[in-house]
Amino acid sequence: MPDELYEPYETKMGKTISVLRDEFRAIRAGRANPALLDKITVDYYGSQTPINQLGNISVPEARMIVIQPWEANLLKEMEKAIQKSDIGINPNNDGKVIRLAFPVLNEERRKDLIKQIKKLSEDSKVAIRSIRRDAVDNFKKQRKSGDMTEDDLKDAEKEIQSITERFVADVDKVMAEKEKEIMEI
Repeated sequence: MPDELYEPYETKMGKTISVLRDEFRAIRAGRANPALLDKITVDYYGSQTPINQLGNISVPEARMIVIQPWEANLLKEMEKAIQKSDIGINPNNDGKVIRLAFPVLNEERRKDLIKQIKKLSEDSKVAIRSIRRDAVDNFKKQRKSGDMTEDDLKDAEKEIQSITERFVADVDKVMAEKEKEIMEI
């Protein structure tokens, strides 16, 4: 069977892994990671603007993020946006910069985070299996319309299953990496 037959499904499965990685970046693992701020927006002259587009974000220490806005009048708005977000850190505003100090995670919080990443991973696996189901349905339609032989259908189902297993293994690998990161002290 030609690879073009599987390419759109592989692309969708790859995007699922990419989305999972992005979601994992937003989970706080005890060390400062500027990606935590990616989804936080601030009202900037009437439009919601990502916080990382309104100032310099730096990580001077392993457990601290410093945000220096380009406009001093944005400090209060940025502080409010961070407090409203669910990252669980209170910003410290000294009039020039905002400091986010990351405390060491306790055992209970680590277990909660691991539950959260396992749920996200399972959701990704479900999405990948759903893509497989769509592919098989499409192959069966092609078989019904005469565009595919019975043997080609069986080969296509085997190949899409092997692709699915590869991507599910990728989800497990990404989850194991994040779990290891969370459990580091």
